[in-house]
Amino acid sequence: MNILREIPLLKHVESGNFFLLAGPCVIEDTESPVAIARILVELTEKYKIPFVFKASYRKANRSKSSSFTGIGDEKALEVLAKIRQMFNVPVVSDIHSERDALLAAQYVDVLQIPAFLCRQSELLIAAGETGKVVNIKKGQFSSAETMHFAVEKVRETGNDKVMLTERGTTFGYTDLVVDFRNIPVMQQAGVPVILDVTHSLQQPNQPAGVTGGRPDLIPLMAKLGVTAGVEGLFMETHPDPSKAKSDGANMLRLDLMDNLLGELVRLKKALG
Repeated sequence: MNILREIPLLKHVESGNFFLLAGPCVIEDTESPVAIARILVELTEKYKIPFVFKASYRKANRSKSSSFTGIGDEKALEVLAKIRQMFNVPVVSDIHSERDALLAAQYVDVLQIPAFLCRQSELLIAAGETGKVVNIKKGQFSSAETMHFAVEKVRETGNDKVMLTERGTTFGYTDLVVDFRNIPVMQQAGVPVILDVTHSLQQPNQPAGVTGGRPDLIPLMAKLGVTAGVEGLFMETHPDPSKAKSDGANMLRLDLMDNLLGELVRLKKALG
């Protein structure tokens, strides 16, 4: 099965390019995600990149209780549905519970399982039972070799539309590293593998309660992912990461996306 063909509205599937999941970390308001989506749609049309707009409708995993979590579930999901309709592109968002799976499936095309929840059987089963494409992020604590068990939990619902995402492995308390050997290992499960470029560059567990990051390394990490043979790239982006309400420390500034995508497409073509 070509899982990309199972994602409604996905364009340029036959282009030979990597596919892209990109957008802001979270729906911060009703207008800025639409503006970000418009630019990303223009760029992915320019480079013929299959594109899925990404934004979390709610951030359930925050260090501090005072951190921003969202504008309300249904209000945020309606923003995602608006982007889907306006730009004729598929959308993806995280889910955190069985209830979330049922709710989000009414609005989005791809359900994403956060890395910390990749072993939650009930969540994986609920996602699979919706019939949607399910993207499972590899836990920072998980080996690539064990991720096929998560895939099997979804497949046992009768849903074969599964993808896996590499997003780094915990290195000490406040850093992550990416072992690129994980890419071919996870591909052995017979699923597309995505590299989460921006979350792989997080520096979590900071004393201030706000995650740090190395956005200066985003171009390098993305190029390494393409070179390693990932089918897809995941990148969070924002017009002004310093003002982003979540994960600003490791996001790509939106005006840098055009040049980076051009470089990545040329690299992909050169690699054949």
